[in-house]
Amino acid sequence: MEHNGIDTTRPHVARMYDYYLGGKDNFAVDREAVAAVEVAMPEVRQLARENRAFLRRAVRFMAGNGVRQFIDIGAGLPTAGNTHEIAQASVAGAHVVYVDNDPIVLAHGRALLATNATTAVVTADLRAPADIVGHDEVRQLIDFTQPVGVLLIAMTHFIRDAERGSVMGVLRDALAPGSFLAASHVTGDKHAREAVDGVESAYRKTPTPIHFRSHAEISRFFDGFDLVEPGLVTVDAWRPDPTDPAPEATHWLYGGVGRRS
Repeated sequence: MEHNGIDTTRPHVARMYDYYLGGKDNFAVDREAVAAVEVAMPEVRQLARENRAFLRRAVRFMAGNGVRQFIDIGAGLPTAGNTHEIAQASVAGAHVVYVDNDPIVLAHGRALLATNATTAVVTADLRAPADIVGHDEVRQLIDFTQPVGVLLIAMTHFIRDAERGSVMGVLRDALAPGSFLAASHVTGDKHAREAVDGVESAYRKTPTPIHFRSHAEISRFFDGFDLVEPGLVTVDAWRPDPTDPAPEATHWLYGGVGRRS
């Protein structure tokens, strides 16, 4: 079944994430999938908020270190504290391109950004990174001879092991020295195997199964980048902001920012 050209027979990670954050741009199939995740990971909504807070801090850090243009891959549906809002509050006129493979993201994003000349939304897939860095609309806003901030927030765990080298290699090789990569990735470290299995089972119903990995495995996504302090840590511990709400951390996500030298 399709709803205005959007497949509503299978849950989609962008719409599930929207529901985690309390949004309304989702369907019954997405909410059912989230309910299944919550059985295994009851703190998933707090985890989504921790992840958004990490995104905000990472963007501010990049902007404070010379980055004036950003590519947010797997951006999801528009919500409060979007990358362009954070970036453009830090750097007037910062260029931001959102990338997602769900047509509902394209429709909502373009409506939201219709009057923002330095921000764009494009449809492309992380698993085809050459389509991202070569996209005409991306190239209109992003100058790859200058530093770029690439955001893969809660996205690398949808990349299969066999894809990691090629996907990350294309992105890395497109970036000028002084560019940054920010990524967060779900981990099973210190969590019950039953909970991990439950979440993986729920995501197998989506077009993009999720892969839990260890700290050592996740660190390989930063090959070719120099991790900035404090390195790859749980997202709550990455340069925490005293103004962020601080309930007991979930410790389900590792996050880090690497610099292209």
